[in-house]
Amino acid sequence: MKKLLLLLVLVAVASTIAACQPKESTLIIFQNKIEIDEVLRTYAEAWGEENGVNVKVKSCGGDTCAYGTQILAEFQSDQQPDIFVIEGMGGYNIYKDKILEFDDQPWQDDTELEFIADGKTFGFPVAVEGWGMGYNETILTAAFLHEGQGRTIASLEDVSQAEYLEVFQAIQAYYTANNMNDYAVVSMAAGAGMTWVTGLHNFNGYLSAGLSYSDKTVIDKLNNGQVDTSRLSQLANWVELLYQFAEPTILTTGGYNEQVGKFAEGKAAFIHQGNWTDSSYASSTFNMGYLPHATMTSGNNKIFIGAPSYYVINKDSKSIDAANQFLNDLAASSEGHDYMVNKANMVPAFNSVTLVPSTPLSAAVMSWNQAGKAYAWWQNDMPSGFGMDTLGPIYSLYAAGTITKAQFISQVTNAITGLA
Repeated sequence: MKKLLLLLVLVAVASTIAACQPKESTLIIFQNKIEIDEVLRTYAEAWGEENGVNVKVKSCGGDTCAYGTQILAEFQSDQQPDIFVIEGMGGYNIYKDKILEFDDQPWQDDTELEFIADGKTFGFPVAVEGWGMGYNETILTAAFLHEGQGRTIASLEDVSQAEYLEVFQAIQAYYTANNMNDYAVVSMAAGAGMTWVTGLHNFNGYLSAGLSYSDKTVIDKLNNGQVDTSRLSQLANWVELLYQFAEPTILTTGGYNEQVGKFAEGKAAFIHQGNWTDSSYASSTFNMGYLPHATMTSGNNKIFIGAPSYYVINKDSKSIDAANQFLNDLAASSEGHDYMVNKANMVPAFNSVTLVPSTPLSAAVMSWNQAGKAYAWWQNDMPSGFGMDTLGPIYSLYAAGTITKAQFISQVTNAITGLA
């Protein structure tokens, strides 16, 4: 009997102790970058152990998982994500009824790239991406030396279309003089399957080049069916110049691999691509960086930099405090900085980060961004499909010579006015 009583007492004491222990909260992160799944999981689990939080990372994206479809299923499950991802205004408009407003979180004072709607902050920038005219330093230096006019790469950091014409001509003359027949001045793809390069990234110059970072004048006009004829004419002149000096086969029928491969093997002076191509340059032996696109006739002195995706918090989450702590630590801690820069190979959107990416174009984007030399990304604020499905094919027709520059301007004009 005494043994039974002792056992009952021990069980009661153990139950009491267990009831007094703090319960570990759960934090579910649903994100769309398959390529960072492993490193994010490792970081998040280590953070969870340190902070007494059971963190689960779910990843959906790429060719095998449709994020937009799967997240709707996640919202219907008994374990909804506490943190999930949106991409710009389009994503916000879809999920805004599920998104919590950020209010006076420490990370908000360390970036200018948070997602804001109606004057309120809803999105934590996952990373910075950017693009300009990626350049091969070896080719440019040799071409400028051959030209004999003392031109330098640094002199093109505030550049006009007329100056780019001279540069492209100098490079072509250098190629001709040295029988470099398989070299390209510009590696750019504008055919089917590459309309994101043209209808989104190239056209973003029309939306933001020459404007302050927060200036939405042009994108707001576009969404109301209004055209800025002067800006469109200047954009068309830049497209004409790029097409004139682009490698013809890559321009009209090449895909991503052909476009990036030409630059990676050191056989193109410029590439029209972003820092997400960095993984292709592991074997490249030349220095590279970014110069501005000359979307406007003159005064082009910044590259296009933005946060394409944002972490948001589910307003119905039972772990809001843990979610906020996770994001604040990601932005402010040395472990978070190491994860973003060294493990995930990202360009952080936070000013306090001092680590520099080891990959060349990402390092260039970070340099331009921290110098305050950035034009905004507004292409994701256009109507869904407008850039790739409507504008992109017009770029393709122009690249193939099927339409003239005047017809390019006319067709883009009609597409925009059709949004009214």
